[in-house]
This record gives sequence, C-alpha cells and structure tokens, in this order.
Amino acid sequence: MAKLIAGHQVRRLRRQAGLSQAAMAEQLGISASYLNLIERNQRPLTAQLLVRLTELFDFDPRSLSAGSPGGGPEAIRRRLNDPMFQDLEIDRAELEEWLAGAPGGAEAFARAYDRLGSGGGAATDAADPMTLARREIERWRNHFPDLDAAAEGLADELRLSAGDLYAAIAERLRVKHSLTLRILPVEVLPDALRRLDLHARQLQLSEMLDPASRTFQAAFQLGSIEARAEIEALVKGAALPERAAERLFRRHLTGYFAAALMMPYARFLRACEATGYDVELLQRRFGAGFEQVAHRLTTLQRVGARGLPFFMIRIDRAGQSSKRYAGASGAPLVEADGRCPLWRLHAAFDRPGRIERDLVELTDGSRWFSFARTVHPQGRRAGDVGAEFVVGLGVAAELAGSLALARGMDLTGTATPIGLGCRQCTRPQCPQRSAPPAGRALLFNERERGLSAFSFVED
Repeated sequence: MAKLIAGHQVRRLRRQAGLSQAAMAEQLGISASYLNLIERNQRPLTAQLLVRLTELFDFDPRSLSAGSPGGGPEAIRRRLNDPMFQDLEIDRAELEEWLAGAPGGAEAFARAYDRLGSGGGAATDAADPMTLARREIERWRNHFPDLDAAAEGLADELRLSAGDLYAAIAERLRVKHSLTLRILPVEVLPDALRRLDLHARQLQLSEMLDPASRTFQAAFQLGSIEARAEIEALVKGAALPERAAERLFRRHLTGYFAAALMMPYARFLRACEATGYDVELLQRRFGAGFEQVAHRLTTLQRVGARGLPFFMIRIDRAGQSSKRYAGASGAPLVEADGRCPLWRLHAAFDRPGRIERDLVELTDGSRWFSFARTVHPQGRRAGDVGAEFVVGLGVAAELAGSLALARGMDLTGTATPIGLGCRQCTRPQCPQRSAPPAGRALLFNERERGLSAFSFVED
C-alpha cells in the first residue's frame, strides 16, 4: 500500500471522539508516542492502522485523503508561489509542520487567498461555476475510485458480449434501456454532436464524430444511466453552492465514467507501464483520442496501483485554458492563470499533429517534462471556424525516465527557465517579459536599458 500521510484528519477524528492521544493509542494497539508522530505527519498510516481506524470509528476512509486543509501541501504550496510570499522562503518542512500543527489556520489561509486572490484585495472568480467545479475535481485529485470500479465491472461484462466496445454499448442501450443508437447526417444535427430523443427512444449521434468520439458519446449516455447512483453520491457530497457548478461537476463525472469504460483502470495502467506511457500507442490500443488518453492519464491514483502523476492542460492560441487538471502532480503550471511563452506548449500550434517535447524549470527550482500536441473539436465541417487547441501533458522530471517520449533526453541537463506568467514570474532580465511581477517595486535607470523592459527589486 502506498504511504498515506493524514495526521490532521486522524487528530480531528480523535477530537471528535473525545479521546486523548493515550486513550486512542490504546484502542489502536500502538504507543501514544507513535500516534503523536502520525498526527504530526512524521509517520504514515499503515494498512493495518487504517483498517483498525475504520473498525473502531464510523467514518469513510477516503476522507483521510480527500479532506486535507486547503487541498493538501501541494495546493498550499501553489498558493505560496505567489510573488507576494516569495521573500518568506517557506520550505517544505515548515509547510508540513504548519499543516500538522494548525490545519484550521491553513484552511483559513487557503479560503482567504482564494477569495481575495493575488494582490491582496481584488476579487477573483472564486465563485465562478467552473472554478467551483474544478476545485472539487482537484480535491479528489481527479481520481474517483467508485466510478473506476463501476466502469471496470461494466467493461468486463461488455467484453463478454461483443469484441467491439461500441457495438456492445449500442446493444446494451437497446436491450436494457430501450434506446436505439442512430447516426444522423449533419443536415439533421447541424449544431449538435449528441442528442437524446426520449420520444423516439433514440440516442442520436452526428456523422461528424470519429469512431473514438462515437464510442465516448455512447459510453457517456450509458454512464448517465447505469452509474447514476455513484455520480449523484459524489455530486451530493460536494455540496456545491451553485446549480451551474453542480451540473458542470456532474458532466465531468459522467465523462470520467465514459473514459474509464473505454480505458478500464487495471488494463489501462498495465498498458501504460508496458509502453512507457506512449500516448499514440495507447490511442490505438484502446480506440481513444489523444485528448481522451491525456485526460485518463491524470486519473491513475488507485491505492496500491498508482500510475505516474500527470497533469493536463488544454489551451487555445491566445493561451487561455479550457481544461486543466493537476491530478496528483501538484504542478503549479496548471494552477497559474498565465502561461510563459517560452514553454514549448505554445509551439505545438506551429506543427499541427506533431508532439512537442520540453524540459522546463520553474523559479522555485522544480523541473517538469512536458509534451503537447494539437487537437481539433469534433463536428467541424469545411468552411467552419478553424477552432484548434493544444493538449499538454507533464510529469515531474525526476519521474519521467520511464516515458517513451523522454528517451534520448537528458532529464538532469539544461532546462528551459520559465515562469507562471509574467505577473507571477520573478526572473530578472527576461527578454520575453510583457509585464512586471506583482508585488515587486519597479526600478528605473534613465541611462541604461536592460534586456527586459521592466526592472524590479529582486530577492
């Protein structure tokens, strides 16, 4: 079993039960000093202790990993990457001590920062439905074990009925749910890719969808029916304050189930490890699209069977992100609202359909291996607006050695120095800089012009 650090949750559980450390330790069959180390995040919870806690106290063991204050140490670290905090030099040990000793204070800091944003007073989009839904997704690290288990069971059942997943889903919809799957001409569905016609008992798909997208849309409909209980339990547990955020979260969960049905967890993870996470090979093996595989790679965090912690981001030519998942990577590259133009993620637009690789280093010294490729929206016809996106994936450089795409690269060698957008980047003399960093005083020298248009007080 992977190590589970959950000191603050264990402390909260003990206090809710009204027990001293000595009393709880006695019930668990361990010493009080060992329990103290667990509560201070200096020892992990073992599988035996987790089982014992579950037996003695009425709680959901998943809450030990899903309820970290402020989203956990990586999420707090991403907030502390803001330039306003950089002179404080809070290291990892100090951060973990803060989370262990004052989890309530850490949660209060996270809520205040999210409400006020960087700059110390400007209102942010914290109440935006997309932000609310994404925050809940990241709270789960984009891994929903109940959905994976349900999808895996259904996938095994469908494989017994037909070798072709799309045909098996169509037959399941017809026989069990009285829904006929029809492919309609674009003239009939000019502005839709999928439509459920309950009067005709038809799931109608556009002929403009490629095979992978047809399978996904059919799986999406099947998931909305057969995984409804699991999905609604997650939506209810999120207690989102906005109706729109709730619907966005439900849509994400249904899409998650559809992807898990196409790429069942255990089989997909085995294929990832056997191929070196070769995305294009995984596409062919599972009949999926590049973006579908990319999204699935961010979800591989099953206890005892974890994959590499990937992040994923999808941007347009203006650098705006329409999808971003940090998963278990803790990557600040995903959380930042801005992106550095020196990151070769943007260069993928210049070479459509080809994968661009990059090794980058952030101002905090962390190094990341990333790769990206263009994708196009489904349903596009000749003469339509040429919408295009780049989907980027990344993993910490020290974990990238097993990747097929990293072969031939020196992952310990020179990396491209980038920031999290100009307003959060404190690299001096950057010729690409378009704005000074927030919270730094500007310096002016009328007799000298540096590489950058902006000079500022450095650390």
